[in-house]
Amino acid sequence: MQDRLDNWEHRAEWPLAAVAAVFLAAYSVEVLVQPRGFGARAVEFATWLSWAVFTADYAARLYLSPDRKQWFVRHLADLAIVLLPLLRPLRLLRLVVLIGVMQKAVGNAIRGKVILYTISGAVLLVYVASLAVLQAERNAPEAHIVNFGDAVWWAITTITTVGYGDMYPVTTTGRVIAALLMIGGISLVGSITATIASWIVQSVADDDNATAAATAAHINELRSEIASLRDELRQAPANGSGTDRRP
Repeated sequence: MQDRLDNWEHRAEWPLAAVAAVFLAAYSVEVLVQPRGFGARAVEFATWLSWAVFTADYAARLYLSPDRKQWFVRHLADLAIVLLPLLRPLRLLRLVVLIGVMQKAVGNAIRGKVILYTISGAVLLVYVASLAVLQAERNAPEAHIVNFGDAVWWAITTITTVGYGDMYPVTTTGRVIAALLMIGGISLVGSITATIASWIVQSVADDDNATAAATAAHINELRSEIASLRDELRQAPANGSGTDRRP
C-alpha cells in the first residue's frame, strides 16, 4: 500500500501544481477584478472545481495509506484545506489555505531545489497575503489598506518584520492574516538561515573528507615506500656477502 501511495503522490505532483495555479488565478481575479455576472460565476466554478480536486486527492491518499489513522493525524493541515471552504465565516482566511495548497503541490514538485523553493515561497506568501488582506480590509470603515499597491507594501513590511506602522489592518480577519504572515516571515527567515548553515556544514564536511582522503593516500604511499626500503635493506647483506671477495 505504501508503494501505491508513493506512486500516487509522485504522479499527482504536477497536476496538483497546475490546479493550484488555476485556483490562485481565480482567487486573484476575484479580489483584483471583482467580476460580476458570468465572470463571477466562472470564477466561483473554477474555485470550487479546484477544491473538488484537492478533496479527491486527500481522499485518495487517505485510502491508499497503509495506516489510515496515523496518516489522518499527521495530515490535519490537509484536512483543513478541504474543510475551510465549507465554513463560510472563515472563507477570507484563504491565506492559510492557499499557502498550504501551493506548498503541497508546487513544493513537492520542486523539492530539493532549496533556493528556488525559498524564493518562490517568499513571493507567494507576499502575493497571497496581499490578496487576502485587501479582500478583508478595503470595505471596512477607516481602512488603511484600500488598493493592491497598499496591500503589497503592507505585506512586504510585515513579512520582513519592519512594520513602519503607516498601514495596518483594522478588521479581525485582517489582523489574523497579519499574525499568520508574521509567523510565515519568521519561518521563512529560519528556513533561509537553516539552508545557509546546512550549506556551510556540508562544505566543511566535503573539505574534511577531501583532506582525509588525501592524507590517507599519502600515508599509504609512505607505507609503500617504507616497505620497499625494508625489502632493499633485507636484500643488501645477502648481496654483499656474495660479492665481497678479499685478496
